[in-house]
Amino acid sequence: MSLNIVRYEYQDRHRWGVLRKDRVIEVPGDFATTGDFLRANTIESLRGLDGTGLALGEIRLLSPITRNQQFVCQGANYRQHMIESGMDPDAKAYNMIFTKASSCIVAADSEVIQPKSVRFLDYEIELGLVIRRRIDARVRVTDQNLHEFVAGIVIVNDYSARDVQIPQMQFYKGKSFRTFGPVGPYLTLLDASSIGALKDLQLKLTVNGELRQQDSTRNLVYGPAETLTELSGVHDFDAGDLLATGTPSGCALSIPSPTKQKIGALLPEAKKWAIFMKVQAQRTQYLKAGDIVEASIRSADGAIDLGRQRNRIITES
Repeated sequence: MSLNIVRYEYQDRHRWGVLRKDRVIEVPGDFATTGDFLRANTIESLRGLDGTGLALGEIRLLSPITRNQQFVCQGANYRQHMIESGMDPDAKAYNMIFTKASSCIVAADSEVIQPKSVRFLDYEIELGLVIRRRIDARVRVTDQNLHEFVAGIVIVNDYSARDVQIPQMQFYKGKSFRTFGPVGPYLTLLDASSIGALKDLQLKLTVNGELRQQDSTRNLVYGPAETLTELSGVHDFDAGDLLATGTPSGCALSIPSPTKQKIGALLPEAKKWAIFMKVQAQRTQYLKAGDIVEASIRSADGAIDLGRQRNRIITES
């Protein structure tokens, strides 16, 4: 079974708790980081906690991923999103990996600040995997042992400044502005009996109540096991690190097909990017001040529910 955990502020202290319906049972102990919490607690011991706890209305929820943890991301990992990103799904035979600055991580209900320099602010709902333990050598991760490497899952919204990311070819810079990484509200812990649910979770994102993104994790191109196997041969992970697994189609971004890109490549750089900016300016789907973005991830039967994110877009003051 899964178990929802929250990190929260109460009486000027940061604490961790087990969510039971609309009440939070405090976990004894002080855990400065997500990794500290995961190393000190098991899902079995956390299930055994009891008490009346606090009502959700009495506390302020924080991101369950602390800012000391790595924030690694997969890109173009749903077939339809590849197409809308100007890629040929049958030609892309590699797992695209990049990172976001951990300083962009904020709580799930935070306001997202659009910098004055950013014209084209986009949304990307993603399932985030939270690493269970240190990985410092190549390992073979399978569906059968995945629970040994993944402690739980979170909602991630990978907000992106497309006018920085695309023309400048700067994924890190375009996606790492402060507040561009809401995480949570819950850290949903999984065990061997529930890890299989990763194969069919429902992702949904709306803007001002309008459905923009909806898909299932069964449509991931590179799944958690093969991705962790590959990345274990590249760099180290530690307990509490975050791996965002990519976003479905439905983003505001619109990029020409590979054929049109080849034609565009013949143009002078300034002309090519002027056309790109003109096309994006016609896309009414880009976010603006006052917009409300809501994101949720759950299993079809509701047994696993990662909660709901709600972000209001504001302009940098």
